[in-house]
Amino acid sequence: MKGLFKPKPRTPMELVLQTRDLLIFLDQKTETRERKREEKMSELGKQILEMRVVLFGNGQAEPNPDACAHLAREFFKHDTFRLLVVCLPKLDLGARQNATHVLANLQRQRVGGRLIASEYLENNLELMDVLLPGYEDGDIALTYGAISRECIRHQIVARYVLGSEYMKKFFTYIQIPHYDIASDAQSTFKELLTRHRSTVAEFLSANYDWFFQGFNSQLLQSPSYITRRHAVKVIQDSQEQSTFCIISYNVLQLLGYMLLDRSNSAVMVRYVSSLENMRILMNLFRDSNKTMQLDTFHVFKLFVANKKKPPEIISVLVTNRSKLLRFLGDFSIDKEDEHFEADKAEVIKEIATLEIIGERSCTDADDCEVES
Repeated sequence: MKGLFKPKPRTPMELVLQTRDLLIFLDQKTETRERKREEKMSELGKQILEMRVVLFGNGQAEPNPDACAHLAREFFKHDTFRLLVVCLPKLDLGARQNATHVLANLQRQRVGGRLIASEYLENNLELMDVLLPGYEDGDIALTYGAISRECIRHQIVARYVLGSEYMKKFFTYIQIPHYDIASDAQSTFKELLTRHRSTVAEFLSANYDWFFQGFNSQLLQSPSYITRRHAVKVIQDSQEQSTFCIISYNVLQLLGYMLLDRSNSAVMVRYVSSLENMRILMNLFRDSNKTMQLDTFHVFKLFVANKKKPPEIISVLVTNRSKLLRFLGDFSIDKEDEHFEADKAEVIKEIATLEIIGERSCTDADDCEVES
């Protein structure tokens, strides 16, 4: 008779409280018996899966909005978010994946019209000090990275991270010699710099010098980090039997996005008024990769279009005029693009008609030349 009756489904409150008790047990490591511990871990995995079913449905029935709201309210009320984040490294892969989906969904749940995850995180911003260093731990990096991006959707969290030392650490995280981790760090970096425009504009204006110095030197110019578009190139050394992964990422596209955003207009003017910045872009034209050249062009055209070019920038463009015009004249892309052709024509026209103001010479002309 026992098998004829299904157990009564747990209420969202019961589900959260029981999950919380199991997480506390796991976090405190009070059980030394391996079998007992395995039983608790198995039960926790089932609880997390049950929460996922409540939030996403079971494939046959859609989730119940009231149950989702109730679960979210209880989850944040009892600080289960923190416990689950802290205990994630101790979960097996399946439970960890389910937990990641649960944490992501709960951050988007509205209760009474309020995004309660945002209110919770505003009072618990130090959780980002747990999540972001996860990039230094290969075992948990991707899980914590995914959760970090969900947290950054909340403006208060993004502002906290932008104002922290983690922004400088991202230059290192992006160059971690493990493609999946580096790529994930790149995604988080992009989310931070594109999600909340007004907050990003404040950050770039207040931190222009160190940020772009790091962006240029550690990303655009790094000898060990080749910035190309979402691809992996593996070079094998037959003598040392070692494999080097050159992580590729469209850093130039991100740079162009930031500079073209109207919220960052003052930053854009400052960036394109720098001869050093233009020199870096002109040298990137030397890369044989067409996509790399195209992304470089979309940033370089901003220097040329600047109506208030400093004399030293005009001097460099005039000094390199013949090589630039020859390069741009031959420069084409695989598919027809009217906007690209129009932009290229404007750049060619502007460079062709430039005149040096006074007798100022280009002191950095050799470094700025584009290869024939």
